[in-house]
Amino acid sequence: MDSNFHIWTLTPTDVYKTLTTTPQGISEAEANLRLKQSGYNELPEPQTRPLILRFTDQLTHFMALLLWVAGILAFISQTPELGWAIWAVIWINAIFSFWQEYQAEKALSALKKILPSQAKVYRDGKLCVIAARELVSGDVMQLEEGDKISADARIIQSQSLYVDVSVLTGESLPVPRISEPVTAANIHASEASNLVFAGSTVAAGRGLAVVYATGTHTEFGQVAHLTAHVKREASTLEVQISRVVHIITIIALTMGVVIFLLTKLLVGMQLKESFIFAIGIIVAFVPEGLLPTVSLALAIGVKRMAKQNALVRRLSAVETLSAVTVICTDKTGTLTKNEMTVRQLWIPNIQINVTGVGYEPKGEVEILTEELRTTEAQRTRRNEVLLMLAGAALCSNARLNHPPNSHQWQVLGDPTEGALLVAAIKAGLKLEELQQQAPRIQEIPFDSHRRMMTVLLEGHLEFDNTENSQYLIFTKGSTLDVLQHSQYLWHSGERLKLTQTQRQEIVAANDQLASQGYRVLGVATRQGGAELNQLDHNLLEQDLTFLGLVAMIDPARPEVADAIALCHRAGIQVTMITGDYGLTAAAIAQRIGLANGKPRIITGEQLGHLSDTQLRQILHKHKTGLVFARVMPEQKLRLVEAYKTLGHVVAVTGDGVNDAPALRAANIGIAMGISGTDVAREAADIVLIDDNFATIVAAIEQGRAVYQNIRKFMTYILASNMAEFLPFLAMVFLKIPPALVILQILAIDLGSDMLPALALGAEKPETGSMELPPRKKSQALLDLPLLLRAYCFLGLLEGLAGMAGFFFVWWTNGYNLPQLQALSPSILSHSADATIMAIYYQATTMTLAVIVACQDGNVFACRSERVSILRLGFFTNRFIWWGIAVEWFLILSIIYSPTLQKIFSTAPLKPSYLLMLLFCPPFILIADELRKRIIRQFNF
Repeated sequence: MDSNFHIWTLTPTDVYKTLTTTPQGISEAEANLRLKQSGYNELPEPQTRPLILRFTDQLTHFMALLLWVAGILAFISQTPELGWAIWAVIWINAIFSFWQEYQAEKALSALKKILPSQAKVYRDGKLCVIAARELVSGDVMQLEEGDKISADARIIQSQSLYVDVSVLTGESLPVPRISEPVTAANIHASEASNLVFAGSTVAAGRGLAVVYATGTHTEFGQVAHLTAHVKREASTLEVQISRVVHIITIIALTMGVVIFLLTKLLVGMQLKESFIFAIGIIVAFVPEGLLPTVSLALAIGVKRMAKQNALVRRLSAVETLSAVTVICTDKTGTLTKNEMTVRQLWIPNIQINVTGVGYEPKGEVEILTEELRTTEAQRTRRNEVLLMLAGAALCSNARLNHPPNSHQWQVLGDPTEGALLVAAIKAGLKLEELQQQAPRIQEIPFDSHRRMMTVLLEGHLEFDNTENSQYLIFTKGSTLDVLQHSQYLWHSGERLKLTQTQRQEIVAANDQLASQGYRVLGVATRQGGAELNQLDHNLLEQDLTFLGLVAMIDPARPEVADAIALCHRAGIQVTMITGDYGLTAAAIAQRIGLANGKPRIITGEQLGHLSDTQLRQILHKHKTGLVFARVMPEQKLRLVEAYKTLGHVVAVTGDGVNDAPALRAANIGIAMGISGTDVAREAADIVLIDDNFATIVAAIEQGRAVYQNIRKFMTYILASNMAEFLPFLAMVFLKIPPALVILQILAIDLGSDMLPALALGAEKPETGSMELPPRKKSQALLDLPLLLRAYCFLGLLEGLAGMAGFFFVWWTNGYNLPQLQALSPSILSHSADATIMAIYYQATTMTLAVIVACQDGNVFACRSERVSILRLGFFTNRFIWWGIAVEWFLILSIIYSPTLQKIFSTAPLKPSYLLMLLFCPPFILIADELRKRIIRQFNF
């Protein structure tokens, strides 16, 4: 549509002319022609990299390239079995990592259901149902209560039409839609009250609308286009793993070069042999199992989060949650139940409680005590309450629905009006009988200027004391506006002239309820004869008799307050960003503990006048209790960028198209699964299946656990790398044959170490993990304390134990160090006799077995960096025991299987050697327990 063309300013007749259509719609032939010209009414699928390219990404990352080079060097040095083994590692890693990412995306495809599949339109003068993607400009759509709207359209006819436009504007309550022209041309289309938009829903009423925009030309499509231009940052895990790979690669290459030079210059090896040992060092220091183990740990976190109603789209997003410092959350449906509930009523001098929550009509209106029910005065006052509730219910267009085989009651229409119906039923009123006693003959819909709705009914109600009245009017709306149109007060069964004092009492009651977080409506009535049916709209709402106040609230989810308190203890700020009114948002913020005192409210209009510097100052100053109300999509995006500029790791929740740019720009975008749109889900990293804020906090706890678990199995894997390196270092300086061969190193890294490391990735969150502040985004995953513990403590002890096992085998066979040094050249050249080579293979096998046995103690030591295993318990993670069992099955197969003996250069161990292995796990575990005790004692 031309940007200078404002369809909302035209009359319905001009709309038909401009869009070349008629009240009977367009012909089928014309529709097909327009469909060819404009294309289908759908948003283009986001471009994704082809599967083959995404798979090759797994083969070409930095660590994979290093292993490709190591394999090539193995072939050059004429050791093809080593080259093939190294390259097999690359393919195993690639296949596994790719499969995990693919499965995560496949799981989300079931959620793509934002636009409805069908629409009701007039074609060739007949009402028919077509696929929503076939809508074209000029189609005349029929809109009914409960319909989802499939394209942008201009209202031509409306009957009490209310539309939920929250997916575009964030407005939590349905807004009225009219058919009359809107004369203001200098407004945005979203502000025109005679337009409806794709993705919105008909909350109440009926109407006809002419389509003027489809697909990417809709408001829905424009915001989706804005989302596509927001660049997504790499997650903190992607950055951290890249950094780890670079550090380890530098260490591996440096050690490889050093060993190559030392073996060539000090040991006097041939060039080929030096190359082989250099490759061995590189392979020893590259943790081949790291990347698949990271993927598996993330996958376990994803599975656990799915059980807690959080679907993860990007595996790396799980770890990013551990660094979140700010959560920018919506209010309606996330912090609240999205169920309006009447909780209190007020008539002069009486305040009444309403029990029960939600839309199920269970509960009661607590008006009288049993002792007073029989008095005439109390019956009169009770009739006042019934009259007010009946009037509020009759002045509503919503319907209650109880689907079969469901425990949930639903409201078709405005949730506020649904709450009024429920309250009336709780008071004992029968809605069908009320509608029969006083059928509606006229309606004045709610609008944002009058802030009232009025209905004209024919007849009277049994408890209104107006048997002589032919017509009855009920008005509900903003208390102050209804009061302004009221001249009388219904009190004790009489219509009294409203005094100034009584007006002040009503205002005071309204303010008191509003300050408690209630949305308060005033209800008024008017009775009369045939003259009422002849009055125009303006006069119908004059000389009203004020009945009382109805106070309702969209209750906060019961678990949200605890979740927010947990966020505060964990050092995470929670900021509310909503399209709702500031007073309502502030009351909810206080109720759920988001603010300790009075929250700081900033409206979208105020935000628009703040400079970036001023905004950052406000965000920095207010750590809690910050509420942004009535914000626009670009303002939500601006808030996210401002928080990120301050160095925060930001998680943002959202459900509408208006939220998608902010979701994509955030470090973690969290979309709603129930109420969320397709665009929001595509932009998000995590989708909440239950739309619940508490699920976010549970996901953050899992994210912290995943980060801790990655550090745990990194420590575990790197410790064995040092143990694998020490035999080569001993070979250089002691001039002895290597205590491990290269394929034995691969057997440890890809065989025995893999499952216990995975078991560490399955560790549950440590107790107290949410009592600690978030880790800094800049904090290195592989930091100096981790390297020192892995390489210089655990790894060094394992390496020394392995070398002790190597020497022990030679010693029991009658060889000391000088004799072993003398045999070294013949062993390296494989020219020694069979007996010597058999002892050598048995010694390397012993080294392999000792390192694996030490890793069994190491896996328990690595379950926590500070907490004793005695406190954690040996059997609280059963996966560790399964991992150890499989580990020893593999190692014993390598040791005792004749076929595997030839591949891995192993030999059977004597029973006495096997008994020695039992001392290895407690040796490592006790040493680390002493280290932990020192750390706790001196609070390092």
